[in-house]
Amino acid sequence: MIRSTSSPFFRMAPVLILSTLFFWAGCATTTRTISTSEEIHYDEAYDFSDKNQIVRGLVDPLLESYPAGGRRPVVIVYPVANRTSEHIDTSGITDDIREELLQSDRFRFLNENQRDNIARELDYQYNSGMVDPGQRIERARQAGADYILSGTLRSIEKEEGKGIRLRKKKMNYYSLHLQMTDLRSGLIDWSRSVDLARESSEPIIGW
Repeated sequence: MIRSTSSPFFRMAPVLILSTLFFWAGCATTTRTISTSEEIHYDEAYDFSDKNQIVRGLVDPLLESYPAGGRRPVVIVYPVANRTSEHIDTSGITDDIREELLQSDRFRFLNENQRDNIARELDYQYNSGMVDPGQRIERARQAGADYILSGTLRSIEKEEGKGIRLRKKKMNYYSLHLQMTDLRSGLIDWSRSVDLARESSEPIIGW
């Protein structure tokens, strides 16, 4: 039996085909390049825009406290302690702060991550018998730190309690405390905190 092209099935077929195509097109993965200076947030959690804001909020006051023209202090950076419930790589914060301060030409930094490699290389130069004595790096000439730069990142998370509503709000509060400790006296020479908070609202039902 041959169906008539005027039947409801044949009249609806183009609509069904187009709907299917639009559905699969909407499910396709897309990518775009964004600027790292652009403030973009997908939810209330910590992201790279927060890191940029924190770094800027700490570097400027630190430069004001140590003006140009004087002796450039030697600083060793200790990792920022993560006291949040999130897995946040705080080394990105200290790396950016160190880079900004280095570019200001007001500070010098010890490379604490390379200490073992430096010791290994010096041992090779002096004990392997393979290095010309005239080419050896003189030992006991490494710089000592004047200050320790350290900090702590904390957060508070809140969300609306149970109730009848169409949307649920969440709020995350972050605070990074940074300080410079004078190695000679053990006293805190400089201290500053940067705070930021974000609220998100999401539907109770959805994906």
